[in-house]
Amino acid sequence: MQKVTLGRSGLVVPRNGFGALPIQRVSQTDAVRLIRRALDGGMYYFDTARFYTDSEEKLGVALEGRRHEVIISTKTGATTAEGFRKDLETSLRLLRTDYVDLYQFHNLAFCPRPGDRSGLYEAMQEAVREGKVRHIGITNHRQRVAREAIESGLYETLQYPFSYLASEADHDIVRRTLEAGMGFICMKGLSGGLITHSAVAYAWLAQYEVAPIWGIQKESELDEWLSYQDNPPVLTDEMQAQIEKDRRELSGNFCRGCGYCQPCTVGIKIQDCNRMSLFLQRAPHSVYVTQEWADEMARIDDCVHCDVCKTRCPYGLDIPNLLVKNKENFDRVWAARR
Repeated sequence: MQKVTLGRSGLVVPRNGFGALPIQRVSQTDAVRLIRRALDGGMYYFDTARFYTDSEEKLGVALEGRRHEVIISTKTGATTAEGFRKDLETSLRLLRTDYVDLYQFHNLAFCPRPGDRSGLYEAMQEAVREGKVRHIGITNHRQRVAREAIESGLYETLQYPFSYLASEADHDIVRRTLEAGMGFICMKGLSGGLITHSAVAYAWLAQYEVAPIWGIQKESELDEWLSYQDNPPVLTDEMQAQIEKDRRELSGNFCRGCGYCQPCTVGIKIQDCNRMSLFLQRAPHSVYVTQEWADEMARIDDCVHCDVCKTRCPYGLDIPNLLVKNKENFDRVWAARR
């Protein structure tokens, strides 16, 4: 099993971390079975968040009695010290533990610092003194906030999107993180599902001293990642050719599917509709060119251009215009199929 040390935190985690966001979408019975199978197979690092509805609760049930075997990270999106403390106590209760190995500020629009009047960093320090938090981290999709966190010297880890579709600016953030002695936790190693070759994604990321977490909600997905525990994929010429092909098709200003733009005021499934053009390139048309998707894409015509989604997007995308372009592409394929 390949492992990574998360910088000066000293936490040693497997390259196959279990991203627990998707288990919100399955029953508790199925989630518990997945989590326990993952742990039995060597995936002992679990990442969740207060924002992920019942994910923490499912982890708590699955890991009860085995807390000493695992590393757990969770997150708070609180913007006040009071909200921070409430989130932490809720997370501890649901996870059925009295401490979190790594507690992370979750995609805030700013980098919490001592004396910034939010009280967040001071609340985090207090939680460390109380033994409820062992290590301090931050997650973000915004390059600006990520750079501020690195430069501040206040954080032991940074969780940030990174895959072989990453921009040069993203590569620079990884370099700066590691040079600062911080652990780099890689989210969206499959770029929100646009990368469909898990072995290629794993092998490419293995070139870097980063710890990927993979979102898992199906037995088949878990089987795939567990198969890499003892036989980690190695980057080959064939894999490199696939990477170059994907970069030609997918790189640029595309929706990563993070979902922070939601909810839409008129019910558009923004993160799915805004990736439709890419889906049509990556999957058989029979999967997406359906009446169900035609109905979803038609909702784009209801957009009132309130631009709320634009203010939420951590990548600064012009979401309304991207939606229109994706609908135009879908409509052309839909008309041809009919």
